[in-house]
Order: sequence, then structure tokens, then C-alpha cells
Amino acid sequence: MERVIVVFDSDRSTGRICEMLQSAGVAECVPCRSGGEARRNASKYHIDVVICGFRLPDGSGEELFEDLPESASMLMIAPQSQLDLVNEEIFQLPAPISRGDLLASVRMVLQMSRRLARLIRPRRSDEDQDLITQAKSLLMERNGLTEEQAHRFLQKKSMDSGVNLIQTARLVLGDL
Repeated sequence: MERVIVVFDSDRSTGRICEMLQSAGVAECVPCRSGGEARRNASKYHIDVVICGFRLPDGSGEELFEDLPESASMLMIAPQSQLDLVNEEIFQLPAPISRGDLLASVRMVLQMSRRLARLIRPRRSDEDQDLITQAKSLLMERNGLTEEQAHRFLQKKSMDSGVNLIQTARLVLGDL
């Protein structure tokens, strides 16, 4: 289950949101009492989704958003009149909220965060990609595998041995 940070100006609100998310199996919550604590936990646990209110005990949700890593997303829950003042990059959910709206919104933000992480993930160099292609070709030639089967073989060996895909390709090619 993915983790999210939950921080509101009242412990009661934080607790209610956490209870709804965890009881539905949507996310594991890291409850925080302040924006500062949320910032520390976002860095410490590499959490990419923060759920918060407009006001926090030590500032605003928007100030917290500005301090988060670029890959992080925020879902702000507040009255519509306050949300109208908020940065458009912040996902917004007008209060009062229903359980269903909360769960659907958090699922959507988590899904978008996963997609964003894939886009941001560093790409392989051309040299590394060539090694993988050569290893797949060798496996296809020697063992009569399709390209997809050869790729899956490399992935499985990589995971089973605890080494990255590039090192596994080198092993297959006899370079190590």
C-alpha cells in the first residue's frame, strides 16, 4: 500500500482522513501536526502525495506545496472560497467532503503520481540499451526465445540475483 502524508490544522481532521483512507485500503497514512513535520517526512520517506487543508498550524498548505519536491503532488481539502485562491497545480477537493469523493480523489492523485514518477525516472544510456539488446539477441538465438521472453528472462534473473538489468545483460554476454 502506498503512503501519503496527511496534515491539517486539527488532529481530529487528520485522524478522520487517515481512518477513511486506511480502512478502505487506499493508502497508509503518515499523520503530521505541522507543515514542517510534513516537509521532513516527505524527504525522509520519499512520499510523493500530501493531503492537507488550506491552513496548517505553522503556515499554509500552499507554502508547504512550494517546499515539496517537484515530483510531489498535493490534494488540498478546504471550502471552495479558499480553494479559489490556491495555486492551480494543487489538486483541490471542496469541503465538506464525502468518503467516496475523498477515496476517489486520493486514488486519482496516487495514480497520477505513479505516472509522473515513470516519466521522471532516468532513462538508460544508449550504451546500456545496446547491452540489453545484445543480451536479448543472444538469448533469442541460443534458446529460441521471442524478444519479449528474452526480456522477461533478463528481468527475472536480475530480480532473483539482486543485480540491475545492465549487470545481468553483461553476465549473459560474458562481459563480467
